[in-house]
Amino acid sequence: MLRNLTRMQADMSSDSRRQLLNAVTDLFLLDHDPNEASKEHYGNIAVTSLAHLSDDDRKGYADRVASAPTLPRNVAVSLGGDSNAEVAQLVLRLSPVLTDTDLAAIAVSQSQQHLAAIAERARLSESVTDILVERGDHTVLSTVSSNEGAAFSDKGFDRLLERSDGDAAIAGNLARRSDLAPQRAQRVLRIVEQLAEGGSSSRGMPTENTSLARQARQQRLEVKLLLADLAAKVRETDDVLTMLAEEDRAYHLAQVLAQIAEITVEQGLRVLMQRDASGIAVTCRSLGVGRQAFRAILQLRARRLYFSHNMVEDDLEAYAKLDAATADRTLRFLKLRTKIA
Repeated sequence: MLRNLTRMQADMSSDSRRQLLNAVTDLFLLDHDPNEASKEHYGNIAVTSLAHLSDDDRKGYADRVASAPTLPRNVAVSLGGDSNAEVAQLVLRLSPVLTDTDLAAIAVSQSQQHLAAIAERARLSESVTDILVERGDHTVLSTVSSNEGAAFSDKGFDRLLERSDGDAAIAGNLARRSDLAPQRAQRVLRIVEQLAEGGSSSRGMPTENTSLARQARQQRLEVKLLLADLAAKVRETDDVLTMLAEEDRAYHLAQVLAQIAEITVEQGLRVLMQRDASGIAVTCRSLGVGRQAFRAILQLRARRLYFSHNMVEDDLEAYAKLDAATADRTLRFLKLRTKIA
């Protein structure tokens, strides 16, 4: 059927094309695992039809298919690169089909509204954030700085600090991030403290900077005390991990895990925040972390990485089946590899 539809006459009216596209889309989306031929034919129909639709019709279609994992890539690229940002925005935010190469090409050629939508994606690679930081306006910089799913290269992070110099809002966004490596976190804290000391001369909200600086110092001290309590066996590991997870303090949680497991904080962050739960499961099982504490950690990951409740339950079930001896061997290998490196 799709093959025949691609051969339909080229002089159809805009309304006819809209109706055709809607009807074919209804059929296409029913198939959760279409073959490549079906995707190709559907993609041809969609791309050809989109060129003849009004902005409102293109936006309506884009909003409908934005998150579809089976959407042909050429359709997603066409929608994401639409010159009308309102058409492109939801696809740029949600589409799992767009690659880093696609996003980079759109980011270097389209408007600030397009860049702001890209900056809201759940996950952003360093190559894409490099472009956002270089080209983006204040809205883009503010959005990407607060997006904990956005990874920054050293160059991109330096450029973000440079372009946001003196901006309290962006400094505050960075200070709230719990995924920063220790060196980056220290740099951001110094900036926040300088802005707080500068008072009204800095852009943004000085009182908020003062509060952030104070909170950061208090939390640093609290983590030191928690680690001391764990070493003295005054507190239970599960209680500390659960508290930090429920308070959504991923960086401090990684610090505690790293200290107990005798790995680096960077490794702790990596296993905690990577999408595959194997690393954090191995680490926690090796440390004897209980089911409820691990559930709290999985729920933190779900909030940060936009996982579903079902994924939390699946990972929790897999954790219960993970052999402690296997986890110990895997963690020892990780430590050995780090020392050799």
